[in-house]
Amino acid sequence: MKQQLARWLLRAMGWRLEGARPAEKRYVLIAAPHTSNWDFPLMLLFAAAYDIRVTWMAKHSLFRPPMGRVMRALGGMPIVRHRSGNVVSAMVEAFAALPQLVLVVPTEGTRARAEHWKSGFYHIAREAAVPIVPSFLDFGRRRGGFGPAMQPTGDLRADMQYFRDFYAGMKGLFPEKFGPVKLREEEDSR
Repeated sequence: MKQQLARWLLRAMGWRLEGARPAEKRYVLIAAPHTSNWDFPLMLLFAAAYDIRVTWMAKHSLFRPPMGRVMRALGGMPIVRHRSGNVVSAMVEAFAALPQLVLVVPTEGTRARAEHWKSGFYHIAREAAVPIVPSFLDFGRRRGGFGPAMQPTGDLRADMQYFRDFYAGMKGLFPEKFGPVKLREEEDSR
């Protein structure tokens, strides 16, 4: 019922689903481009339309009462971004403990333009030995869905090229806020 309702709502809003539901039971799901507050409800609708239970990380301030319980019920996991802690290790442990986990990571880490993606998604997937699945909301063509899973190889530039190619031409609601698809580590390793 939830899946059918989500599909109906997306069609009614002029969106179409593209790509198959990922076959894997455990993976890191990239959420890009992330340029507006509309990305979150649309991400939840697309997950429901594909019948995927997602867990997503977001800044801890979104989990304050009264909305905290709702955010957790929707799959939210609070992250304190300004405090040093090892989010990567915690997520790797979560993958080790759970037979099914779809961890959504907004790679840009913000709705504002970022010149580099946050690299946590990549390190989580490598250390947990799970694939990365790119998802998208392309406001330019009113489509959303998933691309093929990619197992990170450790060749950072080659792996990131996969994502640059995948996201080429996709537009967020505010296209000027979608920065380049690259990690700071790519520049640091030159």
